[in-house]
Amino acid sequence: MRWSFVLGVTCVLLFSEPREATPDASSLIRKFEAAYRSSKTLRATFLERYFDNGKLVRSDAGVAYFGKPGKMRWEYQSPEPNLYVVDGKWSWFYVPADHTVMKMAAKQSSDSRTPFSLLAGEMRVSRVCKNVVIDSSNPASTARGVVLRCNFRSAEHDDGHGPNAKNGTPRTENSYALFELDPANGKLLSVLIVDPGGVKVEFQFANWEFNPHVDASMFRFHPEKGVAIVNGDFEASPATARPAEVR
Repeated sequence: MRWSFVLGVTCVLLFSEPREATPDASSLIRKFEAAYRSSKTLRATFLERYFDNGKLVRSDAGVAYFGKPGKMRWEYQSPEPNLYVVDGKWSWFYVPADHTVMKMAAKQSSDSRTPFSLLAGEMRVSRVCKNVVIDSSNPASTARGVVLRCNFRSAEHDDGHGPNAKNGTPRTENSYALFELDPANGKLLSVLIVDPGGVKVEFQFANWEFNPHVDASMFRFHPEKGVAIVNGDFEASPATARPAEVR
């Protein structure tokens, strides 16, 4: 009798507790936008991994900062220090070891970090994605949350703020991204940017801070004396980049 009672209570608890419904894409997007929209500054640690035809060719880690309107700072700490800064108008990628910085108009860049300007803007996913659906067949590698597939807007329909901004390179035409979100709070866990040519760039995020104190100077880049400034796309080959200007 005693075991029958315990078994009965266990069954009641298991089957009477309502199951949490799988969130739909629209509700997740709203939660994601709400989580980041009210913050003027953001800070997070990140791991960036670059794949070419399924092979991991590079892995970097550091700290990223975001500030409104349209500003970013990516401090690469491992395996070597590098710096990527978007001041709202220009994008700068500084390689201290080479004493070189690449400069380009932010709206023209096809850099894989460009979509993250969303976090430093109006937080409207529709400005970057033409449509968003839950993706269960091709999840991001971390698989800690719910994965959404964002099909990027084409160059013809881009408003100048997305990764396919006019005058950018055509290779992003059919690119898409897998955004992994925590369904409990809308926090961004990871992003996998997929290019039809076989290139994938994954960003994993942790330790999000909302409205941390970030000095405005963090989003400005002032080349040191002797640093060569190269005008061109970060994805471009040295042969297509413009001549360097030495400060």
